Amino acid sequence: MNPANDAIVRIEHVSKVYKKGNVEVHALQDIDLEIRKGEFTALVGPSGSGKTTLLNLIGGLDTASEGKIWVGDQEIGALSASQLSDLRLRKIGFVFQEYNLIPVLSALENVEYVMLLQGVPSDERRERSLAVLSELGLKGMEHRRPNELSGGQQQRVAVARAIVSEPLIVLPDEPTANLDSVAGAALLDLMRKLNETKGTTFVFSTHDSMVMQRAKRIVHLHDGRIVSQ
Repeated sequence: MNPANDAIVRIEHVSKVYKKGNVEVHALQDIDLEIRKGEFTALVGPSGSGKTTLLNLIGGLDTASEGKIWVGDQEIGALSASQLSDLRLRKIGFVFQEYNLIPVLSALENVEYVMLLQGVPSDERRERSLAVLSELGLKGMEHRRPNELSGGQQQRVAVARAIVSEPLIVLPDEPTANLDSVAGAALLDLMRKLNETKGTTFVFSTHDSMVMQRAKRIVHLHDGRIVSQ
């Protein structure tokens, strides 16, 4: 990447083609996009527009058929499987639609888990996890397991896990899809506050109007192409 360019994600001429039997499905077609530090961006479009595919490519969960993607100063298509795994661990925070919490771990242990994999000392892990859970309104619930929390609380734990290690970028995929409107709005307001107070960079995949209302930038996709931003 050009050191003078402050983009933390850069996407150049990226296409993604899936094979379904003998049919080729063009999920993304010739995408160019830059994400800068501190953005609060929503990728929006109808089902099948390519927004989740694009999010998965940025997160290194999938690979592009054509084109290049840089995250930080690393061109992710050139990384080995272990290097890509390390990039996801250290630079990218994921918030999944289905929460993806580990059911046998408490809220605190779920938040600590990424830092455990990173090798952060136990005292520091605990201190940082307790602080972020408190910041997200979960003080007193640290030792509850996921099945003892509401959907909104579980998604807050997922957000805490995503941000606690201060990744380069956080990628929420339809984070409000399984929440009622009150819980969804509260969660989005928390993420917007984190964006404004800590400069955390968020890129959402969504079709939720509440996310669009709060986004600082909206990238519209249709049939695998960016049609406006």
